[in-house]
Amino acid sequence: MATLTDCMSTHHQACDGLFAEAERAAQGGEWAACQAATDAFAAAMAAHFAAEEDSLFPRCQAANPVARGPVSVMKSEHGLMRELFAELKDAAASRDAEAWFAAGDTLVVLMQQHNLKEERILYPLCDQAIPAAESLAAELSATLEGATHA
Repeated sequence: MATLTDCMSTHHQACDGLFAEAERAAQGGEWAACQAATDAFAAAMAAHFAAEEDSLFPRCQAANPVARGPVSVMKSEHGLMRELFAELKDAAASRDAEAWFAAGDTLVVLMQQHNLKEERILYPLCDQAIPAAESLAAELSATLEGATHA
């Protein structure tokens, strides 16, 4: 059975693919496609953050209080990324390439650093600390797959 690390890392990759679609459309000046892809990306990321903040993180913190520090950092970064998602959506809606790429460039750097910390530190901690981690991984995987392909 898959681990929480596998489940959540796989969803990171799926979200990265959605961002790449939006970026290709923006590069081509295909603003309707960019707007749709940006919306799909932002929705998938919102589902990802909800899975972490509503289910994964609280369970990890309950099982291992040491997780409070890393969880606090991740949630703070989620807030920064949410602001950038809003900027991307606004830029796509107004067909503003300069604003879209400025927000997108900042977001890519933040996401790369954020995902690395989750995949190398926090998710493995969750796998070790959470009772029945494999069954939670299966539940989250199904939820996130549905959110990514909606």
